[in-house]
Amino acid sequence: MKYYEVQFTVKPYSEEACDVLSSLLADAGFESFVPTEEGLEAYVQQSLYDEQTVSQITSDFPLPHVSISFVTREAPDEDWNQRWEEEGFEPIVIDSLVGIHDTRHTCPVDCTYDITINPRMAFGTGTHPTTRQILRQLCTMPLQGKSIVDAGCGTGVLGFLCSMRGARDIFSYDIDSWSVENTEINAQLNGITNLRVLEGDASVLPSNPMFDLLIANINRNILLNDLPRFAQVLKPGGQLLLSGFYEADAPLLIQKGAAFGLSLEKETSEEGWEMMVLRKGSS
Repeated sequence: MKYYEVQFTVKPYSEEACDVLSSLLADAGFESFVPTEEGLEAYVQQSLYDEQTVSQITSDFPLPHVSISFVTREAPDEDWNQRWEEEGFEPIVIDSLVGIHDTRHTCPVDCTYDITINPRMAFGTGTHPTTRQILRQLCTMPLQGKSIVDAGCGTGVLGFLCSMRGARDIFSYDIDSWSVENTEINAQLNGITNLRVLEGDASVLPSNPMFDLLIANINRNILLNDLPRFAQVLKPGGQLLLSGFYEADAPLLIQKGAAFGLSLEKETSEEGWEMMVLRKGSS
């Protein structure tokens, strides 16, 4: 999957302006953001990039006296595996429940669930508030014997935790071929044998309702587009665990979910990022 890297310069710089900018860009299909000293680096699939839309966002920016310029280039197909092999990353511990580390490190805390990954061009190491919230939530849910989907699996950690907590099988998918390959490799590192992963979007899901839980840590626009499909593949009474969007976007997703028989059970937020649990009606 090819991406564009767009470098945004925000003048005068402020965290508030960068937060507003990233929210507007997420609505335009951008997937990830890296803060810089002058603004943001943002990444979007080449097929979704619309320069006219980005120009409109920057020219009609809602904060007064803030000017934004940007430069677009093709993101290099960087091998993150080589970077991690050379640099590694510091282990991530979530409430002494889940420890995530690479093969060069061990977890500094005796966690209930210990996950080893070597990420390549994939997100999902557990550093982002959306991933942390989902991992915490999964630790509270009865997963024994459940059939689960990990939509947009990244490094695979969410599915791995489900397997470690007794899930019967995990169906993972991602549009990024690097993520698919990375999930397969990381599954082997953790001895996960009840997970299969496919390359593609929600269209790779089977058509019949067969899953107890579907996890999706994806941006708002993709979630809105895929909610009908997600609802279709859930068993009656099944749950949908969503994150990857801002608190302000929650009402829209709740409303869209209700149209497909999904009702809100729980929502949390961390650093402005939302997580919610929806349940499909039993009839």
